[in-house]
Amino acid sequence: MASALAMVRNGDWVTPHRIRVWTWAALVASVAGLGYLLIGSNGLTDSFGRPLGTDFSNVYAAGTFVLDGQPAAPFNPALQYAREHAIFGPTVGFYGWHYPPFFLIVAAGLALLPYWAALAVWQGVTFALYLGAIALILGGFAPARAGTPAARAGLGERLGNTGNLWLLLAIAYPAVFINLGHGHNGFLTAALLGAALAILDRRPLLAGVLIGLLAYKPQFGLLIPLVLVATGRWRTFTAAAVTVAALVALVTLALGVPVWEAFAHSTAFTRTVVLEAGSTGWEKIQGVFSAIRMWGGPVPLAYAGQAMTTALLAVALVWLWRSEAAYALKAAALAVAAILATPYALDYDLMVLAPALAFLACDGIERGVLPYEKSLLAAAWLVPLVARSVAGAILIPLGTFVMLALMVLILCKAAWRPEHKIAAVGVPAE
Repeated sequence: MASALAMVRNGDWVTPHRIRVWTWAALVASVAGLGYLLIGSNGLTDSFGRPLGTDFSNVYAAGTFVLDGQPAAPFNPALQYAREHAIFGPTVGFYGWHYPPFFLIVAAGLALLPYWAALAVWQGVTFALYLGAIALILGGFAPARAGTPAARAGLGERLGNTGNLWLLLAIAYPAVFINLGHGHNGFLTAALLGAALAILDRRPLLAGVLIGLLAYKPQFGLLIPLVLVATGRWRTFTAAAVTVAALVALVTLALGVPVWEAFAHSTAFTRTVVLEAGSTGWEKIQGVFSAIRMWGGPVPLAYAGQAMTTALLAVALVWLWRSEAAYALKAAALAVAAILATPYALDYDLMVLAPALAFLACDGIERGVLPYEKSLLAAAWLVPLVARSVAGAILIPLGTFVMLALMVLILCKAAWRPEHKIAAVGVPAE
């Protein structure tokens, strides 16, 4: 027992060889699972009678409404369900439309294609953007004022010593295949947030535009404006605000004012049925709110627990971002907090953890690791694989626990002083 605990503490079990074995195993298993769904499909539905890319069906159905000149219709659950039946058959379940009107523009563009082609284009393009964001982080995450180009190049060289290990980790990350199975937008969310954080101090205006584009998933932007204001990043804040304003104007001109009225009316359904009643399934939702509801807590208690969590995260982020802590820690904390701060984040949204893990990996290689850090990073990489099944079977929200542990780790590393010893970690040769 003592030796096992020591291994978890020092993380020596996390070797390049084991990483390759487990990532390849996860990759092969996931590809096999996706292949099974495709082989048994008829082009629109899989062997279980669900639309291929399940949740993407609501995007495609909403897009067809826009093309028909009915952009407000997706916000009416009965109309949306009827359109999904018309496209995929009368036996498919209901996949509701809960996005702001911004996303209708994307949905309409995708609906110009046949369904399978739209799904392939959507997932392929956003997956490439996600990989690009991870490469951007690993290649030069440090802001200009926090490190020299030579220092960043040195980190890149050390990362390069692992060959294609980082690419393999990014591709085989279990949340990737949850996202693919659901045809969801986790790749795009991770790409926008990860790239914005990677270039925040070098390209503040472009970072603001990327943050503004996240308005299609507004629940993940609760704490980002706070951080920008608290650290005086006014150019980025302004660029983000202008981007959102431009999107509002574009949507209003293209789709009309009634689409906003329909969206506002639909939020009651989303709040009461999807979030508070948990029609999506508590095991799928990652966060404090869903954990309390899963354990039988009433709605007011769940809101109180979520509000307290979000407030504590806000205080922690302001302290961290105004401190002299390494930039990689600040960026990782904001990515993790983006998920924890909202009551509505599902397991495919754990894609947002990928940029956080990339930043933390860079920090570990550059400055060293704390006890248990390597084991916790490995657990965070693996947790999307089991978060839903464990919560469904024994009511333990592993995803939430791991994210909270990551926040504690980041704050501990930020509070660590140079005179304190941090275990050195290099990239061992294979």
